[in-house]
Amino acid sequence: MSQSVIIGGDGRRVSRGAARPWLIVLIIILVVIAASAASYVSRWNHMVALREAVKQQWAQVDVVIRRRADLIPNLVNTVKGFAVQERTVIGEVTSARAALGGARTPADELAANDRLQGALSRLLVIVENYPQLRSNQNFLALQDELTGTENRIAVERRRYDLAVQNYNTYIQTFPNNLVARLGGMSYNPNYFEAPAQERTSPPVVDFSH
Repeated sequence: MSQSVIIGGDGRRVSRGAARPWLIVLIIILVVIAASAASYVSRWNHMVALREAVKQQWAQVDVVIRRRADLIPNLVNTVKGFAVQERTVIGEVTSARAALGGARTPADELAANDRLQGALSRLLVIVENYPQLRSNQNFLALQDELTGTENRIAVERRRYDLAVQNYNTYIQTFPNNLVARLGGMSYNPNYFEAPAQERTSPPVVDFSH
């Protein structure tokens, strides 16, 4: 940097235009602060996007779960027409559906869904003992509806779990974990894991045999 030299009235040399050390330090500090702020905002915005993706995907899961729940009354009424004596299992299905309807959080809904899935599995075992029920037209229509709904639940469940995994992984890596802690972004434990009976054999909704 060029500088000029001026002789003062007292004969001393005075330099103008020379860089002042404190000014250089101040500029460096401001640049670091600006870069840190930009990085924080960028990371925070990405966390928000990932969190909203989880919410959006959960909404898709909720739609298909509720769709299956809407089929339960017709299913129960059809079974009652042929197997009214199977009150215990029918009651379990009805009760599980009511619990699902009362769920207010993802964790509650996941638990209620597992309960409903188990009750439906036990109901399907009963169906095998009633050939006339398995050949009933209403039941065959429900078969198609339930099979399609179960497939959609499986697809949306995988997408939801992936969204949760992406979010959790991002907020736990450094330095994202610092931003998450400052911003109050917390770990999401609500993975949609398959019920115990599904881990050994996938759910099969088939009334045709």
